[in-house]
Amino acid sequence: MEFRYLGNSGLKISEITYGNWLTHGSQVENEIATKCVHAALDAGITSFDTADVYANTKAESVLGEALKGQRRESLEIFTKVYWPTGPRGHNDCGLSRKHIMESINGSLSRLQTDYVDLYQAHRYDYETPLEETMQAFADVVRAGKALYIGVSEWTAEQIRTAHGMAKDLGIQLISSQPQYNMLWRVIEPEVVPTCQELGISQIVWSPIAQGVLTGKYKPGQPLPEGSRATDESGGAKAVAGLLEDETLEAVAKLEPIAQELNLTMAQLAIAWVLANDNVAAALVGASRPEQITSNAEAAGAKLEADVLAKIDDALAGVVKNDPTLTVSPETRPC
Repeated sequence: MEFRYLGNSGLKISEITYGNWLTHGSQVENEIATKCVHAALDAGITSFDTADVYANTKAESVLGEALKGQRRESLEIFTKVYWPTGPRGHNDCGLSRKHIMESINGSLSRLQTDYVDLYQAHRYDYETPLEETMQAFADVVRAGKALYIGVSEWTAEQIRTAHGMAKDLGIQLISSQPQYNMLWRVIEPEVVPTCQELGISQIVWSPIAQGVLTGKYKPGQPLPEGSRATDESGGAKAVAGLLEDETLEAVAKLEPIAQELNLTMAQLAIAWVLANDNVAAALVGASRPEQITSNAEAAGAKLEADVLAKIDDALAGVVKNDPTLTVSPETRPC
């Protein structure tokens, strides 16, 4: 495993980070989830990302139980706040001071830890003054409940404004967590240049595009049984927009590139996002321990310029790079 600094901080995280968005507490049994976490630890992964909304708080509980007994100082644990949790009452979402203060306490209890290394705003809250949100985050940091602050799916302008406020408050906003992969490059025109200027790193989710970049979905063929695209509890909706024949035909052109490098398709996809200097880590989930073991082998893989050019040629016409596709709900979802 290799490690990278997160933004302009002294914090190092594993460049392959374990995420449990669609798995823990929902798609896989707790026993399998624990085995996946232990496989991640065996592969040298030290960074773990979750959120209070995942499986309506269950994912945090499963992760906390799976990490029990590990040396806390050797781990980096991230979680997030914004989306509705619990009974979805009128204050059970967003980035108000009330919701942030209540949510951090709940997350710490479920994760069985006194602090998280990174506390992230899961979306931008248009209904709460940003000053209120950043002051609440500053108080969370000063209380020792979080060490650093991050955001997820914020625009470049939103990141710049929040970074300035954080600096004035004496805290460090050091990360952005956007969707980013070979097919979805909307952060490249604006978010990445802004973050490079401000000293903020990307921790990217969906580096293998919900499994599409593994090559398991074939144009004109039935969806593989048991795949995420057949999971009506959440996975199917997430992957549906990537299953057009044109996209799948382009992805198939990546197979010889991966074979030439002696990489799996998933490893090629992960190595591609890590080739971006502004990316500190790729978030990788797993429903089976062997998946995380294999994907972790992408750590340290280097893609030369000619390989990156071949990838661009293969995917020409199916890549999304419009920065306006980075959006947050205009009204709170509760």
